[in-house]
Amino acid sequence: MLQNKSMFSSIWYDNLNKPFLNPPAWIFSPVWIILYTTLLIALILYTIKPTFKNKILGYVFFVIQLALNLIWSPVFFGMKNIGLGLIIIILMDIFALLTIIQFFKVSKTSALVMIPYFLWILFATYLNTAFFLLN
Repeated sequence: MLQNKSMFSSIWYDNLNKPFLNPPAWIFSPVWIILYTTLLIALILYTIKPTFKNKILGYVFFVIQLALNLIWSPVFFGMKNIGLGLIIIILMDIFALLTIIQFFKVSKTSALVMIPYFLWILFATYLNTAFFLLN
């Protein structure tokens, strides 16, 4: 959900009815830098943890949630499709949770490191839902 400045400051977005808890635009870049860093740390911790358990499902869920994350901004801001963005972000929530569950089975620390990311995308889901309902 990294937001391109030109997409984020578009006239289209500026003219949308905003939800009550809509944060200022400047907050997104620093938050996403931190969250993508925590995702990388979680993945590294999961990868380096020695185990006899199969890690493939954790990697699959991680890649799916990351792919959904990366396509959300172009859909929401580029295509201006709030409804499809909502579907994508709900799927992202599901696959992020599945990732956390799989990571927890191998490395509790890697799962815990993903919690701030999960909470942020739940907040983003609230925002996307509110944009959908208000516009």
